[in-house]
Amino acid sequence: MATIDLEEALNDPASIFGQPKNVLARTTLSKEQKIEILRRRLYNAEEEAVALDEGMSVEETDVLRQVLVALATLTGPIDVQHCAPSKQHSQPRSSVTVSKSDRPGAKR
Repeated sequence: MATIDLEEALNDPASIFGQPKNVLARTTLSKEQKIEILRRRLYNAEEEAVALDEGMSVEETDVLRQVLVALATLTGPIDVQHCAPSKQHSQPRSSVTVSKSDRPGAKR
């Protein structure tokens, strides 16, 4: 396997690795590097999913699911209920809402 330019891989993971599973196969990368590369690929896949959802002409692919599966291999199960494509970039609902106990005037 040829060595890769890590900076380039982080900037454009799709062009370097193609499929997310190819990141996992790379023995020259640390677990942390693989996770970071896949997270950046996830961001791009989410952006494409949002564009598709908003009616932009983007080719529908299965990359988002593939990235989530690859990440789960490295980090453990992913709660897909809280990481759907959104304009909040997969932030859980709790990160963009205030809980009842934290609202002004709430009894503690």
